[in-house]
Amino acid sequence: METWWRALTFTLGYNTSVVTLGAMLLAAGAGMVGTFVLLRKRALVSDAISHATLPGLALAFILVGLATGDGRYLPALLLGAAGSAAIGLWAVQAISARTRLGEDAAIGAVLSSFFAFGVVLITVIQSMAVAGQAGLTGYLVGATAGMLASEAKLIAGSALGLLLAVLVLRRDLLLICFDTDFARTQGLDTGRLDLVLLMLLMAVVVIGLKVTGLILIVALTIIPPVAARFWTDQPMRMVALAALLGALAGYLGVTVSSVREGLPTGPLIVLSAFALFMVSFLFSPRRGVLASLLAYRRLRRRVHLRQGLLALAREEPIFDDLTLTLLRRRGHIRRDGVATPAGLAAARDAEHEERLWALYRARYPDDALHREHAGLVPIHEVLSPDAIMALETQLLGRREAAR
Repeated sequence: METWWRALTFTLGYNTSVVTLGAMLLAAGAGMVGTFVLLRKRALVSDAISHATLPGLALAFILVGLATGDGRYLPALLLGAAGSAAIGLWAVQAISARTRLGEDAAIGAVLSSFFAFGVVLITVIQSMAVAGQAGLTGYLVGATAGMLASEAKLIAGSALGLLLAVLVLRRDLLLICFDTDFARTQGLDTGRLDLVLLMLLMAVVVIGLKVTGLILIVALTIIPPVAARFWTDQPMRMVALAALLGALAGYLGVTVSSVREGLPTGPLIVLSAFALFMVSFLFSPRRGVLASLLAYRRLRRRVHLRQGLLALAREEPIFDDLTLTLLRRRGHIRRDGVATPAGLAAARDAEHEERLWALYRARYPDDALHREHAGLVPIHEVLSPDAIMALETQLLGRREAAR
């Protein structure tokens, strides 16, 4: 625990602190970019881009290894990965645009082909007489523990630049996510903005190779935005929350991995993100499982109570146990099932309100469709006093006409 506390407070060492900050910036940038990709309904593209980095990474390692004897030169490896990812992205776009195949089919073809080619190149590298072959496999699942301070600075600087780019372009990107046609009428080049978004996604994937690896980097672009979606309906808040949750996942993952030697940092970052997702999934006050269960329970009790009061007003027998229990707890009936004076008064009020709601639904059917659970909520909490008075007048007129 002492080691973890020192990692949490950035006192464990210079390199650990730099790696933690780099991972936090990367995960925050991935969360922000992933939010736009998710809203654009193109989350699977990140999977294709990540797998398409492998052949470029391997080719860059081969070229640098043949030139210097050691292929582990991070800038060259990232450049090769970026080039390969760009080709894979172009292939996905070209296949989906110029053929009858959908984007999902194009992603499947590019993902499998590029990754298979990369695996073949890694096999070739293992037989070469160059240094660093063992470290290359770390790019598959991440190798943060072996990261040098210079590499961590490069990743942190790149991630910070990515964050700034997203902040500058956020409004235009949100516009194409929700209304592409309107964006065109505003003079925006939607095709170019789509390309910029995918290039930002590619940058996240390439920068994150050293931190989480090409297999797991996809999780940082999907899990934080999905978790953020449970907490808000506002797109800009979702972007901010995704960045915050991503940064927190990076912070927790790196610090937990520093507790014991040999713990994999990349998988722990992803597991931290998944833990935050589960917290959001279960405990979000708006869409969480617990909130949904409580809302369902409240609605069920409200329905039973309303039906019980209407049955009392109409002098109908009540057989449902839950309805009887709720009526007894409210003091509307005695233990023998006979209605109390307070229960009869509440029943008359419920029946009168039911008639008002029925009249409202008949007079304003379109508006009534947008009233959630109309009839279960007291009418004075939904409609204005003037609207209720108008309904009362119409109801009174109907009664007089019936006489």
